[in-house]
Amino acid sequence: MEELLKVVDKNGLIVGFFCIGVLAFGSEILSKKFFQGKIPGSAIAIFLGLVLGYLGGLFTGGSKGIADIPIFQGIGTLGGSMFRDFAIVATAMGASYVLVKKSGLLGFASLLFGILIFFFSGVAVAYMWGISDPISLCTIGAGACTYIVGPVTGAALGADSDIIALSIAIGVVKTIAVTIFTPVFAKKIGLKSPGSAMAYGGIMGTSSGVAAGLAATDPKLVPYGAVTATFYTGLGCLICPSLFYLVLEFIFS
Repeated sequence: MEELLKVVDKNGLIVGFFCIGVLAFGSEILSKKFFQGKIPGSAIAIFLGLVLGYLGGLFTGGSKGIADIPIFQGIGTLGGSMFRDFAIVATAMGASYVLVKKSGLLGFASLLFGILIFFFSGVAVAYMWGISDPISLCTIGAGACTYIVGPVTGAALGADSDIIALSIAIGVVKTIAVTIFTPVFAKKIGLKSPGSAMAYGGIMGTSSGVAAGLAATDPKLVPYGAVTATFYTGLGCLICPSLFYLVLEFIFS
């Protein structure tokens, strides 16, 4: 065991990649075999990650979750701010300006409308729970946008780790809800054309949830919904910790 820990200590990041890969692979199997694709593998992986992080912190009494266990210390590096920000920038770089132009005014309006609705809905719920400081309110509101915008906003503003974890959990719940209810209400809301899919992706914002929901509705609509949903995350990461935080600080300070 001592020799194994020495190897892990020297190759912690590689071990971290391996552990996350196994978790993601298992989550995809659960999604396809057990949940029949109704819940995306990414949402399952994030939920299991939160559970493992909680159990790790409970077991060790530390503050870094499962990364406090020596054999899993590489996960702490992999889950740090450097790799998180790299993943976000890489996602944004994969977007096409030509596709943004095709979405036109409809896509842009849906983005702003969707972020405003979910952000301030999250803020309102958090305030009703008794949370009143602008940083926590902003982080939870951002989490209601997506489970990526939440932790990015929380890290930028210096929010407590439990508030950041809560924002991630809210985003995961939203992703699961969008995945399940999109095919159920698709006909009732007129979700049957590329234009409507773009508007829907811009309003809902969660890329994995929108993609999975549209795939269950009509696979041909997935690329259109994914276009605006992708930019939703980027726009949320831009305005939530800046403009929206200033608004909340003005109101609650």
